[in-house]
Amino acid sequence: MKPAQSPLLQSTYELRQAIRSKAHTGPTSGLVQGAMQGNVVILPADWASDFLLYCQKNPVSCPLIGVSEVGDFTMPQLGHDIDMRHDIPEYYVYRDGEKVENRSDIEDLWQSDMVAFVLGCSFSFENALSQAGLTPRNIEEDVNVSMYETNIATVPAGRFFGNTVVTMRPYVPKDAIRAIQITTRFPKAHGAPIHFGSPQEIGITDLNKPDYGDAVSVKDGEVPVFWACGVTPQVAIRNAKPPICITHSPGKMLVTDILDTDFAVL
Repeated sequence: MKPAQSPLLQSTYELRQAIRSKAHTGPTSGLVQGAMQGNVVILPADWASDFLLYCQKNPVSCPLIGVSEVGDFTMPQLGHDIDMRHDIPEYYVYRDGEKVENRSDIEDLWQSDMVAFVLGCSFSFENALSQAGLTPRNIEEDVNVSMYETNIATVPAGRFFGNTVVTMRPYVPKDAIRAIQITTRFPKAHGAPIHFGSPQEIGITDLNKPDYGDAVSVKDGEVPVFWACGVTPQVAIRNAKPPICITHSPGKMLVTDILDTDFAVL
């Protein structure tokens, strides 16, 4: 089957092919700018309704952009020839809530009752920030974004509960205000920040020690700005303890053919 031919869709298809062939195994931040990226959670069907409700009750942390049919590893509504078993640079595998391994594909783990969820990602608004001259520090420094577990509780649903994970990007105050304005337009990519300023107020003790991703430099006069993050479900998965759950590795996302502007408002 031939891939879509527009330059952007050709690029997203080629990136997924590079991921599928293991030619690209790193973070996806800053790649194919303008394309919507997604966090991934894959669960057995008898856990899917609880997780769907968890997403509905926590739309800022868990903004749903796609759900597969039971047992279907394709996601045609999000892109040409997507294969959820292969098209993510790195997967985490959880068993009974414990992360037991990292994998570059999950073909031999795929079950006929599995349901794949794709959640919007803040990487999708990084293009808009960069176009406004507010290039995120993680892109400038060519590292994964900084992610932290906070003390901000999510709304429980069924067997899923836990605290919010956030991403952090530093800005001087006037640029932070502009970043808030820009990202508010992208609710399916977590929207506006949920906190800025003192990290201690949300339970973060050391910005230099993120729970996921890489530390970035915070320069004199800058304040840390925190957005909700699609890694939040991984905390809830640890608490819910499904017999098996597969997610993306933080920062290594599904790159879709959907434009980030397709979900923009205002």
